[in-house]
Amino acid sequence: MAMDAAAADVDHLAAERAAAGFDVEEMKVAWAGSRHAVEVADRMARLVASDPVFRKDNRTMISRKELFKDTLRKAAHAWKRIVELRLTEEEAGLLRLYVDQPGYVDLHWGMFVPAIKGQGTEEQQKKWLPLAYKFQIIGCYAQTELGHGSNVQGLETTATFDPKTDEFVIHSPTLTSSKWWPGGLGKASTHAVVYARLITEGKDYGIHGFIVQLRSLEDHSPLPGVTLGDIGGKFGSGAYNSMDNGVLRFDHVRIPRNQMLMRLSQVTREGKYVHSDVPKQLLYGTMVFVRQAIVADASKALSRAVCIAVRYSAIRKQFGSQDGGPETQVLNYRTQQSRLFPLLASAYAFRFVGEWLKWLYTDVTQKLEAKDYSTLQEAHACTAGLKAVTTSATADAIEECRKLCGGHGYLNSSGLPELFAVYVPACTYEGDNVVLLLQVAKILMKTVSQLNSGKQPVGTMAYMGNVQYLMQCKCAVNTAEDWLNPAFIQEAFEARALRMAVNCAQNIGQAANQEDGFSERSPDLLEVAVAHIQLIIVTKFIEKVQQDIPGHGVKEQLQNLCNVYALYILHKHLGDFLATGCITPQQGALANEQLGKLCAQVRPNAVALVDAFNYTDHYLGSVLGRYDGNVYPALYEEAWKDPLNETVVPEGYHEYLRPLLKQQLRLSRL
Repeated sequence: MAMDAAAADVDHLAAERAAAGFDVEEMKVAWAGSRHAVEVADRMARLVASDPVFRKDNRTMISRKELFKDTLRKAAHAWKRIVELRLTEEEAGLLRLYVDQPGYVDLHWGMFVPAIKGQGTEEQQKKWLPLAYKFQIIGCYAQTELGHGSNVQGLETTATFDPKTDEFVIHSPTLTSSKWWPGGLGKASTHAVVYARLITEGKDYGIHGFIVQLRSLEDHSPLPGVTLGDIGGKFGSGAYNSMDNGVLRFDHVRIPRNQMLMRLSQVTREGKYVHSDVPKQLLYGTMVFVRQAIVADASKALSRAVCIAVRYSAIRKQFGSQDGGPETQVLNYRTQQSRLFPLLASAYAFRFVGEWLKWLYTDVTQKLEAKDYSTLQEAHACTAGLKAVTTSATADAIEECRKLCGGHGYLNSSGLPELFAVYVPACTYEGDNVVLLLQVAKILMKTVSQLNSGKQPVGTMAYMGNVQYLMQCKCAVNTAEDWLNPAFIQEAFEARALRMAVNCAQNIGQAANQEDGFSERSPDLLEVAVAHIQLIIVTKFIEKVQQDIPGHGVKEQLQNLCNVYALYILHKHLGDFLATGCITPQQGALANEQLGKLCAQVRPNAVALVDAFNYTDHYLGSVLGRYDGNVYPALYEEAWKDPLNETVVPEGYHEYLRPLLKQQLRLSRL
């Protein structure tokens, strides 16, 4: 009977796929960016899934020590396969992605290498990068301290130049100056890019980067004057506990002067601090690179959660039958659709804005090399804001997907608790999201203040140049179907963002001084920044849909998802649109009506739309999200793998349960 029900679930999911009104293979191309990207991803995903070393279904059940050793083993095996198969940089990156276990390699490739490439001289790059590329050294990025994270200028570690020996003395003068959180630092890294206050000739020149060896390359023991270790377990089982986030203290550790990263500034043999000819703005290129990668990761994490929730919602049946007939698929309930399909649309939206950010990184880099800084401030605001909005939305969405899967979503085997625990640090690393949004808002306030000066806003802020029209325009929507017009959507979002920014600037201007005004209006500033970033995401989704997209029905489905995302954001922030007069209450009601219709249109294609993410069961890591839909037998089988089930009678029975049951507590040795 149970097997018959399971077979019906499998057949049912197949029927969902067969009913899709679009070409799933072409949607995979639209998602991945190119047919080549789909092919490479397929190849690397299968390579990882077929290798028993990369097994990950047991990692929530093993101890922290075993988990870390397993991470070391997987990282070594991945490198072995990369070398043996002579994988390209693209292929190697995808292989590491599909291994799907946080570890020291993430920071080595994601932060240590880019820091040297971005801040090191050509000579320094020639020395250090070959060692890093061959894993002859393992690097991490030691910036955050016990007492300071977002406030980089407040870091306390010092690097004092000693002209007698031509060395910098790296020192941790206080407990709070201990480096705290760097991934890979705790147990694996041999070297670090350490950020410290540069002091020479008695003057503090602020924060600079230094390459510091931490451990012996012979036996991996800490070098003299270096104290370091792991900071302890983190939130969740398995999850980010595979990463050895570390603590590091220096006791007057000496390094050669040429291990200061000197592309932008340097200290001479005599101890003079001098700026190089390279403009400091080039550092923004590395920042844009890191943040575009974070936005891309948001889309991956969100799409994984949505894939699990959609597939399981198509399998799960509850209620709906009064006469003994079949129960209703959870996915058919409008309440489920209204919560889930906007998250599906968000995954696509974040994917496409992430693609655009890759272009922006190339554009910014080229302009910086040509000493064109005209778009730099706008690019900073854009990337900082997108990092903040997409990571916060993704963390919230993963938790929502867990709840959408009911009680089973709380099981580790669902994959959702671990996915959430792995992802949620993104809201604070590489810039706390609130701090980043306030930076965005300050740039928006500056742009508003210049609107009457004749200086035209650029890039994603160009709409602000249309201030006279957007401050007084009236939304032309008369029917629910009018909300399918991208021009109406675009105008409403532009008017909302601009009016909120102008209103906030006016309120700040009424304060005794600008600093007090910013402090008093900081909650409003956050909302202004979010409105601007949501406009960018909607705009880039619209632009994607307006491209020539091949494949039967693909463009239509993307258009539906684009409208779902835009109207979901409008519904969620309806108060902003109404308060600024961008739309009327009646138009808001029409938007909600159209959103419901769009969700009904997404429903027949939901399973195929998550299939287009092209994730293997291994990468997805979820019993609930299995491609074949064979959920309940797999859940039952998975339960018996837990270490608690290794014995029928539990350990501790004779010490604690038997005395209790036999009323012998007075005689037992508790």
